[in-house]
Order: sequence, then structure tokens, then C-alpha cells
Amino acid sequence: MAANPYAVPITQALQFFSRTCSVFKEEDSGFTPTPSQFTVAQQVAHVAQTINWFMEGGFRPEGFDLDFAAHHMAVRQVTSLTAAMAMLAKAVDDAAAFLKEQSAEQMMTPIADGPIMAGEPRAAIVAAIAEHTAHHRGSLAVYARLLGYSPPIPYGE
Repeated sequence: MAANPYAVPITQALQFFSRTCSVFKEEDSGFTPTPSQFTVAQQVAHVAQTINWFMEGGFRPEGFDLDFAAHHMAVRQVTSLTAAMAMLAKAVDDAAAFLKEQSAEQMMTPIADGPIMAGEPRAAIVAAIAEHTAHHRGSLAVYARLLGYSPPIPYGE
């Protein structure tokens, strides 16, 4: 069976992200460079939350949920890296499973009107998820270095 062109980038993003995060320990969960930034655990939870947000917003008729204050508050509640990584794995699994069920025609359907990606094909959320995940992977690589770790190359040995 051929690889699904929509699900593969999502699962690869998790692989790359997980390699970078492999240096962290549970006791690093609460590390943050400054008090106002997300902690290690919150960065991971935010990535998971945003995958869900893209999937929901890209496919529902009303578009994206723009209550960013509520999203932010939910992420701020996360204190465990282990729990956040489980949230991320579930978000990726759910997204990949859903995307595998979509036809090319469904993926070319325009995203609902609104300020986020309006009119773009639903397939565009795949690149947006990968890009957002890469952004936070880079942030976490900086966090890791501030803790004295050397994160591995994300793309493989």
C-alpha cells in the first residue's frame, strides 16, 4: 500500500520532534528560560493542541476556534513532559488516522471563511502542522542547550 501523502508528513514531524525532545527528562518539565514563556512540557502540549486545532479548524464548516486565551490557559495547566508527549502522540495518531480516510477531493475542499487559511485547500493544513511543529522543535532545541544537553539531529542518525 502506498504511503498516504497527507498522513506521512504529520507522522514524520512527530519523529523529528521526538528525537529533539529525547534529551529531556521528566524533571525538566517545568524548565523555561523566562517566567513568561512556556515550559518544556507546555511547549509540547501546545504542539499537540495546535495539531488538534488545525485538524478541527481545517475540516469544520465554521472554521477555526479563535479563543486563543482559552487555548493558552489550557496549555498552562500542563506540568508533565510525559503527559504532554502522550498528548502529542495521540494528536498525531488521530490526525494521521483521519487524514488517511480523506479522499483527494476532500483534501482539495476549501477551508471555511475566516481569518485563518480561508479558501486554501484543506491539504494546506498538513504543511502548516509540519511547519508549526518544526518551529517548536527548534525552540525546544534551544531549551535543551540551555539545560546543557546536545539534542540529536532530528532527521536520523
